[in-house]
Order: sequence, then structure tokens, then C-alpha cells
Amino acid sequence: MTAGESGRSPETRRVELTLLGQTLTLRTEATPEYMQSLARYLERRVETLQSSGVRDPYRALMLAALDITDELFRERDTGSRVAGDVGQRIGALVAILEKATPRAD
Repeated sequence: MTAGESGRSPETRRVELTLLGQTLTLRTEATPEYMQSLARYLERRVETLQSSGVRDPYRALMLAALDITDELFRERDTGSRVAGDVGQRIGALVAILEKATPRAD
């Protein structure tokens, strides 16, 4: 995986972000572009909540964080189930191949 795909590079650097009008300075292995994309995503989620009636930006930020965390947990759960299903299917294929392959005695 390249740095562009993961947003990471081998060295730690300082990245400055502006989020909801606040400037944050972070130390991270992620590229500045990747961190900016995360901040933009979060701001869009906050803006969506604000347009639906949540006026306090910090309340909207907390709600957006909870919503994004919920998505992450659901994706992890789905990924675990898919990995388990793939493992079972591979096991079934191995069993079929073992039955179909003559043994050399």
C-alpha cells in the first residue's frame, strides 16, 4: 500500500488543521492531504447536522463524532462476519479438493 492509499508515510510530522474555526496542530504519520480530507469530511457531517436543526457547533461536532464512530463499529462488525464467511468457504473448498484429489500412497 502506498502513502497515498493509506494516508501514511514513514515519518512523523506536524500537521495544522482548521476545524470549525479552530486551528489544531497534530503530530501524525498521515500526510497533510489525508488529514485535511478527514477534517473536511467531519466538517461536512457537522454542517449536515446544523442544517437539520442542531445549531450549537460543538453539539453538532459531538453528534457527528458519535455517528461516525457508529459507522466504524458497524463496518468492523460487517468485516468480521465477512472474514468468517470467507474462512468457512475456503475450508469447504479445501475439503472438496481433498476428496477429489487422489492420495499418493
